[in-house]
Amino acid sequence: MRNTGPIKVTRLHPLFGAEITGIDITRPLSAREFGPIRAAFEEHSVLLFRDQPMDDEKQIAFSENFGPLETTGSANPAAGTKFQRQSNLDILTGEPIPPDDMRMIYQKANYFWHSDSSFKRVPSLCSILTARICPPEGGNTEFLSMRAAWNALPPALQATIEPLIAEHALEYSRNRVQKGILSAKALAELPPVKQRLFQDNPVNGRRALYIGAHAGFIVGWPRATGEALLHELTQRADQPEFRLSHAWREGDVIVWDNRAVLHRATYYDTVKYKRFMQRTTIGGDVMTVPQ
Repeated sequence: MRNTGPIKVTRLHPLFGAEITGIDITRPLSAREFGPIRAAFEEHSVLLFRDQPMDDEKQIAFSENFGPLETTGSANPAAGTKFQRQSNLDILTGEPIPPDDMRMIYQKANYFWHSDSSFKRVPSLCSILTARICPPEGGNTEFLSMRAAWNALPPALQATIEPLIAEHALEYSRNRVQKGILSAKALAELPPVKQRLFQDNPVNGRRALYIGAHAGFIVGWPRATGEALLHELTQRADQPEFRLSHAWREGDVIVWDNRAVLHRATYYDTVKYKRFMQRTTIGGDVMTVPQ
């Protein structure tokens, strides 16, 4: 595929998400070619590209169009690289990892709705996931429009949460799977941070609810009360009409806006099937609150 002519943007859902066709993103993109992709990203929050076979070098090159990439911390098997490895295959041998292995237990936290890197002082702009090996069934990635979730909140609840600050940490989401699963090194790398409960898009001004599994409690509130509010907001957001589920096939690439959507993994048979996905995470440039 040659990068000629205008791209085509086809909606995937009435509220968000679009498939982009008419461009080969495995090749270097000029600023003129990337411009419409970035505009579609700001508008639709989730972009799907089909039939784009990626290797690591090509994925990094495409990802860098969005900004500088985060370096993966010690909690992931791909620590020290630009990739978050999402797989049931051993990184050294390529063989399936047993289900009771701590590496597979750790990944169960991906089944919770979350925004990547909300546990960092400067949260992520977006994530890019490429499908290298896909199971024939299961293993979908689901997305929630947090713009729609914000708009659906009663005005009084919007006013209540607008001044609030939540504390986020990787530890909070991982403890929901198994307490103490993170090493002392991982905990030291990622101390808790504070985030607002919403983010405004700097291009179009659209507001999105900003929560997820890394959010532990509300600063200045009794712990149980804050946890209850975060749970209520997640329940309000998790509506079928706000949800987009993607069934992967090899060669798929999805870019999603961590400021505007939550996402989660879904179950697949890790004993029966192989799955290998590579994620790059693009760092943001604005803190939601002073730390």
